[in-house]
Amino acid sequence: MNRIAAAGLAASLAVVGCVQAATSVEPLKVCSAENEMPYSDKAGEGFENKLAELLGKGLGRPVENVWWTDARYFVRDYLDRGLCDVVIGVDTGDPRMLTSTPYYRSGYVFVYRKDTGLSIQDWNSAALKTVKRIAFMPDTPAETMIRTIGRYNDMFNYMHSLVGFKSRRNQYVRYDPAKLVAEVADGNAEVAVLWGPAAARYVRGAGLAMTVIPDDNRRSDGEKVPHHYSTSVGVRKGEEALLKQIDQVLARFGKEVNAVLEAEGIPLLPMDEKPARTASHDRRKG
Repeated sequence: MNRIAAAGLAASLAVVGCVQAATSVEPLKVCSAENEMPYSDKAGEGFENKLAELLGKGLGRPVENVWWTDARYFVRDYLDRGLCDVVIGVDTGDPRMLTSTPYYRSGYVFVYRKDTGLSIQDWNSAALKTVKRIAFMPDTPAETMIRTIGRYNDMFNYMHSLVGFKSRRNQYVRYDPAKLVAEVADGNAEVAVLWGPAAARYVRGAGLAMTVIPDDNRRSDGEKVPHHYSTSVGVRKGEEALLKQIDQVLARFGKEVNAVLEAEGIPLLPMDEKPARTASHDRRKG
Protein backbone atom coordinates (compact mmCIF):
# COMPACT_ATOMS: atom_id res chain seq x y z
CA MET A 1 0.00 0.00 0.00
CA ASN A 2 1.43 3.38 -0.97
CA ARG A 3 1.66 6.33 1.39
CA ILE A 4 -1.32 8.17 -0.12
CA ALA A 5 -3.59 5.13 0.21
CA ALA A 6 -2.36 4.49 3.74
CA ALA A 7 -3.04 8.08 4.71
CA GLY A 8 -6.55 7.87 3.23
CA LEU A 9 -7.24 4.65 5.14
CA ALA A 10 -6.03 6.20 8.38
CA ALA A 11 -8.25 9.23 7.83
CA SER A 12 -11.24 7.03 7.12
CA LEU A 13 -10.63 5.00 10.27
CA ALA A 14 -10.34 8.20 12.27
CA VAL A 15 -13.70 9.42 10.95
CA VAL A 16 -15.32 6.08 11.73
CA GLY A 17 -13.84 6.20 15.22
CA CYS A 18 -15.24 9.69 15.81
CA VAL A 19 -18.67 8.65 14.58
CA GLN A 20 -18.64 5.61 16.83
CA ALA A 21 -17.55 7.73 19.79
CA ALA A 22 -20.32 10.23 19.11
CA THR A 23 -22.99 7.56 18.79
CA SER A 24 -21.79 5.82 21.96
CA VAL A 25 -22.87 8.77 24.13
CA GLU A 26 -25.95 7.71 26.06
CA PRO A 27 -28.99 9.88 25.35
CA LEU A 28 -30.59 11.88 28.13
CA LYS A 29 -34.01 10.29 28.37
CA VAL A 30 -36.51 12.95 29.39
CA CYS A 31 -39.98 12.12 30.71
CA SER A 32 -42.06 14.40 28.46
CA ALA A 33 -45.78 15.00 28.07
CA GLU A 34 -46.87 14.44 24.50
CA ASN A 35 -49.67 17.03 24.77
CA GLU A 36 -49.40 19.25 27.85
CA MET A 37 -48.89 22.70 26.46
CA PRO A 38 -47.41 25.12 27.27
CA TYR A 39 -44.96 22.71 28.93
CA SER A 40 -44.26 20.22 26.17
CA ASP A 41 -45.61 18.42 23.14
CA LYS A 42 -44.33 16.15 20.40
CA ALA A 43 -43.74 19.12 18.10
CA GLY A 44 -41.25 20.55 20.61
CA GLU A 45 -43.23 23.77 21.04
CA GLY A 46 -43.33 23.82 24.84
CA PHE A 47 -40.96 25.85 26.97
CA GLU A 48 -39.89 22.68 28.81
CA ASN A 49 -38.92 21.14 25.46
CA LYS A 50 -36.47 24.03 25.12
CA LEU A 51 -35.19 23.61 28.68
CA ALA A 52 -34.62 19.90 28.04
CA GLU A 53 -32.50 20.72 25.00
CA LEU A 54 -30.43 23.16 27.06
CA LEU A 55 -29.92 20.49 29.70
CA GLY A 56 -28.85 17.94 27.11
CA LYS A 57 -26.45 20.45 25.59
CA GLY A 58 -24.89 21.17 28.96
CA LEU A 59 -24.49 17.47 29.73
CA GLY A 60 -23.15 16.71 26.25
CA ARG A 61 -25.90 14.15 25.68
CA PRO A 62 -28.55 14.03 22.95
CA VAL A 63 -32.10 14.38 24.27
CA GLU A 64 -34.47 11.47 23.79
CA ASN A 65 -38.05 12.16 24.81
CA VAL A 66 -40.01 9.36 26.46
CA TRP A 67 -43.61 10.41 25.94
CA TRP A 68 -46.36 10.00 28.50
CA THR A 69 -50.07 10.86 28.29
CA ASP A 70 -51.35 10.57 31.88
CA ALA A 71 -49.96 13.03 34.43
CA ARG A 72 -51.06 10.89 37.36
CA TYR A 73 -48.71 7.97 36.81
CA PHE A 74 -45.69 9.02 34.74
CA VAL A 75 -43.33 9.08 37.75
CA ARG A 76 -44.31 5.57 38.82
CA ASP A 77 -44.56 4.07 35.34
CA TYR A 78 -41.65 5.82 33.59
CA LEU A 79 -39.13 7.44 35.93
CA ASP A 80 -39.18 4.83 38.69
CA ARG A 81 -38.94 1.99 36.18
CA GLY A 82 -35.89 3.49 34.50
CA LEU A 83 -37.59 4.22 31.19
CA CYS A 84 -36.48 7.85 31.49
CA ASP A 85 -33.86 9.69 33.54
CA VAL A 86 -35.08 13.24 34.03
CA VAL A 87 -38.27 15.19 34.63
CA ILE A 88 -38.26 18.88 33.70
CA GLY A 89 -40.30 21.16 35.92
CA VAL A 90 -41.21 19.56 39.24
CA ASP A 91 -41.82 21.09 42.64
CA THR A 92 -38.58 21.57 44.55
CA GLY A 93 -38.51 18.87 47.20
CA ASP A 94 -41.02 16.58 45.47
CA PRO A 95 -40.82 13.48 47.72
CA ARG A 96 -41.17 11.06 44.80
CA MET A 97 -37.71 11.88 43.43
CA LEU A 98 -34.48 13.81 43.93
CA THR A 99 -34.77 17.45 42.88
CA SER A 100 -32.18 19.94 41.69
CA THR A 101 -31.45 23.42 42.89
CA PRO A 102 -34.55 25.39 41.81
CA TYR A 103 -34.19 27.34 38.57
CA TYR A 104 -37.27 29.53 38.92
CA ARG A 105 -40.05 30.47 41.33
CA SER A 106 -43.53 31.58 40.29
CA GLY A 107 -47.09 31.76 41.55
CA TYR A 108 -50.77 31.46 40.81
CA VAL A 109 -52.34 34.42 39.02
CA PHE A 110 -55.64 36.15 38.44
CA VAL A 111 -56.34 36.65 34.73
CA TYR A 112 -58.88 39.23 33.59
CA ARG A 113 -59.62 41.66 30.78
CA LYS A 114 -57.98 45.05 30.99
CA ASP A 115 -61.10 46.82 29.75
CA THR A 116 -63.42 45.59 32.51
CA GLY A 117 -62.16 47.93 35.22
CA LEU A 118 -61.91 45.02 37.67
CA SER A 119 -59.63 45.53 40.66
CA ILE A 120 -58.40 42.15 41.83
CA GLN A 121 -55.30 41.97 44.01
CA ASP A 122 -55.97 39.05 46.35
CA TRP A 123 -58.70 36.66 47.49
CA ASN A 124 -60.25 39.39 49.64
CA SER A 125 -61.00 41.55 46.60
CA ALA A 126 -64.69 42.49 46.51
CA ALA A 127 -64.94 41.79 42.78
CA LEU A 128 -64.55 38.05 43.37
CA LYS A 129 -67.85 38.08 45.27
CA THR A 130 -69.79 39.66 42.42
CA VAL A 131 -68.34 38.36 39.12
CA LYS A 132 -70.57 35.85 37.38
CA ARG A 133 -67.95 33.25 36.40
CA ILE A 134 -64.48 32.30 37.60
CA ALA A 135 -62.56 29.75 35.50
CA PHE A 136 -60.31 27.44 37.53
CA MET A 137 -59.00 23.88 37.71
CA PRO A 138 -59.93 21.29 40.34
CA ASP A 139 -57.52 20.10 43.03
CA THR A 140 -55.51 23.32 43.02
CA PRO A 141 -55.06 26.20 45.47
CA ALA A 142 -57.60 28.05 43.32
CA GLU A 143 -60.32 25.53 44.16
CA THR A 144 -59.46 25.65 47.86
CA MET A 145 -59.76 29.43 47.97
CA ILE A 146 -62.91 29.55 45.83
CA ARG A 147 -64.47 27.24 48.42
CA THR A 148 -63.19 29.55 51.15
CA ILE A 149 -64.82 32.68 49.68
CA GLY A 150 -68.08 30.80 49.15
CA ARG A 151 -68.10 30.68 45.35
CA TYR A 152 -67.57 26.96 44.74
CA ASN A 153 -71.17 25.77 44.55
CA ASP A 154 -72.26 28.38 42.02
CA MET A 155 -69.16 27.65 39.90
CA PHE A 156 -69.52 23.84 39.99
CA ASN A 157 -71.47 23.34 36.75
CA TYR A 158 -69.42 25.93 34.90
CA MET A 159 -66.14 24.31 35.98
CA HIS A 160 -67.26 20.92 34.67
CA SER A 161 -68.53 22.45 31.43
CA LEU A 162 -64.93 23.40 30.63
CA VAL A 163 -64.15 19.73 29.96
CA GLY A 164 -67.50 18.77 28.45
CA PHE A 165 -68.82 17.35 31.74
CA LYS A 166 -66.41 14.40 31.55
CA SER A 167 -66.28 12.26 34.66
CA ARG A 168 -62.88 12.27 36.39
CA ARG A 169 -63.49 8.87 37.96
CA ASN A 170 -60.59 6.55 37.07
CA GLN A 171 -59.45 8.68 34.15
CA TYR A 172 -57.22 11.65 33.51
CA VAL A 173 -59.31 14.66 32.49
CA ARG A 174 -57.16 17.54 31.31
CA TYR A 175 -58.17 21.14 31.86
CA ASP A 176 -56.51 23.10 29.07
CA PRO A 177 -55.06 26.42 30.33
CA ALA A 178 -55.43 27.89 26.84
CA LYS A 179 -59.18 27.26 27.02
CA LEU A 180 -59.51 28.83 30.46
CA VAL A 181 -57.68 31.94 29.33
CA ALA A 182 -59.82 32.05 26.19
CA GLU A 183 -62.93 31.97 28.38
CA VAL A 184 -61.83 35.32 29.82
CA ALA A 185 -60.73 36.75 26.48
CA ASP A 186 -64.10 35.85 24.93
CA GLY A 187 -66.09 37.25 27.84
CA ASN A 188 -67.51 33.90 28.98
CA ALA A 189 -65.81 34.35 32.36
CA GLU A 190 -64.67 37.51 34.08
CA VAL A 191 -61.70 35.91 35.87
CA ALA A 192 -59.48 32.84 35.55
CA VAL A 193 -57.18 31.57 38.28
CA LEU A 194 -54.20 29.60 37.00
CA TRP A 195 -50.60 28.64 37.70
CA GLY A 196 -48.66 31.54 36.15
CA PRO A 197 -46.32 29.48 33.93
CA ALA A 198 -49.33 27.60 32.51
CA ALA A 199 -51.18 30.79 31.64
CA ALA A 200 -48.41 33.18 30.57
CA ARG A 201 -48.18 32.62 26.80
CA TYR A 202 -51.95 32.61 26.37
CA VAL A 203 -52.43 35.74 28.48
CA ARG A 204 -49.81 37.57 26.45
CA GLY A 205 -51.31 36.41 23.17
CA ALA A 206 -54.77 37.65 24.18
CA GLY A 207 -53.60 40.94 25.65
CA LEU A 208 -55.12 40.23 29.07
CA ALA A 209 -54.06 41.39 32.53
CA MET A 210 -52.32 38.98 34.89
CA THR A 211 -51.82 39.63 38.61
CA VAL A 212 -49.71 37.34 40.80
CA ILE A 213 -51.69 36.29 43.88
CA PRO A 214 -49.94 36.92 47.22
CA ASP A 215 -48.72 33.87 49.12
CA ASP A 216 -50.39 34.61 52.45
CA ASN A 217 -53.73 32.83 51.98
CA ARG A 218 -55.68 30.74 54.48
CA ARG A 219 -58.57 28.33 54.40
CA SER A 220 -61.61 28.88 56.60
CA ASP A 221 -59.99 26.68 59.28
CA GLY A 222 -56.88 28.87 59.33
CA GLU A 223 -54.64 26.44 57.39
CA LYS A 224 -52.24 28.19 55.00
CA VAL A 225 -52.75 27.72 51.26
CA PRO A 226 -49.46 28.46 49.46
CA HIS A 227 -49.68 29.99 45.99
CA HIS A 228 -45.94 30.39 45.23
CA TYR A 229 -43.71 27.44 44.35
CA SER A 230 -40.12 26.83 43.26
CA THR A 231 -39.41 24.59 40.28
CA SER A 232 -36.57 22.09 39.80
CA VAL A 233 -35.39 19.25 37.59
CA GLY A 234 -36.14 15.82 39.00
CA VAL A 235 -34.21 12.53 38.76
CA ARG A 236 -34.79 9.03 40.09
CA LYS A 237 -33.86 8.36 43.70
CA GLY A 238 -30.32 7.01 43.92
CA GLU A 239 -29.08 9.07 40.95
CA GLU A 240 -27.09 11.56 43.03
CA ALA A 241 -24.27 11.77 40.48
CA LEU A 242 -26.64 12.81 37.69
CA LEU A 243 -28.32 15.30 39.99
CA LYS A 244 -24.95 16.91 40.75
CA GLN A 245 -24.22 17.23 37.02
CA ILE A 246 -27.64 18.82 36.46
CA ASP A 247 -27.02 21.37 39.22
CA GLN A 248 -23.74 22.29 37.54
CA VAL A 249 -25.45 22.73 34.16
CA LEU A 250 -28.22 24.87 35.64
CA ALA A 251 -25.61 27.12 37.23
CA ARG A 252 -23.59 27.37 34.02
CA PHE A 253 -26.59 27.95 31.74
CA GLY A 254 -28.52 30.21 34.10
CA LYS A 255 -28.80 33.07 31.61
CA GLU A 256 -30.03 30.80 28.85
CA VAL A 257 -32.61 29.21 31.17
CA ASN A 258 -33.87 32.64 32.25
CA ALA A 259 -34.08 33.72 28.61
CA VAL A 260 -36.46 30.83 27.87
CA LEU A 261 -38.62 31.66 30.89
CA GLU A 262 -38.72 35.38 30.12
CA ALA A 263 -39.57 34.73 26.47
CA GLU A 264 -42.50 32.64 27.70
CA GLY A 265 -43.68 35.59 29.80
CA ILE A 266 -43.64 33.62 33.05
CA PRO A 267 -44.03 35.82 36.15
CA LEU A 268 -40.77 35.23 38.02
CA LEU A 269 -40.56 35.72 41.78
CA PRO A 270 -37.43 36.14 43.93
CA MET A 271 -35.72 32.81 44.48
CA ASP A 272 -35.01 33.72 48.11
CA GLU A 273 -38.67 34.40 48.91
CA LYS A 274 -39.67 32.71 52.16
CA PRO A 275 -42.40 30.20 51.33
CA ALA A 276 -45.71 30.17 53.20
CA ARG A 277 -44.89 26.58 54.15
CA THR A 278 -43.44 23.44 52.62
CA ALA A 279 -46.04 22.10 50.25
CA SER A 280 -46.44 20.53 46.86
CA HIS A 281 -48.96 20.94 44.11
CA ASP A 282 -49.58 19.42 40.72
CA ARG A 283 -48.60 22.28 38.44
CA ARG A 284 -50.04 20.44 35.42
CA LYS A 285 -53.44 20.88 36.98
CA GLY A 286 -52.80 24.56 37.63
